[in-house]
Amino acid sequence: MMETDSSQTTSGSLNETQNDFGKMFIGGLSWQTAPETLKEYFGKYGDITEVMVMKDPSTRRSRGFGFITFADPNSVDKVLSNGPHELDGKKVDPKVAFPKRAHPKMVTRTKKIFVGGLSASTTLEDVKNYFQQYGLVSTVSYVC
Repeated sequence: MMETDSSQTTSGSLNETQNDFGKMFIGGLSWQTAPETLKEYFGKYGDITEVMVMKDPSTRRSRGFGFITFADPNSVDKVLSNGPHELDGKKVDPKVAFPKRAHPKMVTRTKKIFVGGLSASTTLEDVKNYFQQYGLVSTVSYVC
């Protein structure tokens, strides 16, 4: 087991890319969530080989997201089909992680974007109206 709490790795070799099939991004973590807690919670879905809670290099404070890697890529499907997930009092958002240097055939296109830094007075309707200038907006939602 390898536990890392601050470094981000890049995938380069074929072996590393193959191992990424069991890798998940976990967003929405509580500032208090530790790698051990992450491993304990998601360990019920399969053997975890790596856990990372990403931290700011200067403050050492959690950045609110992390990664887990399962030994068996089928565990990823188990996590995705058994949500929603709550950890340390917060709803967390597990997703399939894609390597930074993914092979073009591994990259899928999504029509979903994240917009952060909005003022408290911004409504979902404001966001929809703004982005309609770029095309049809089918859904607008927000995460606390």
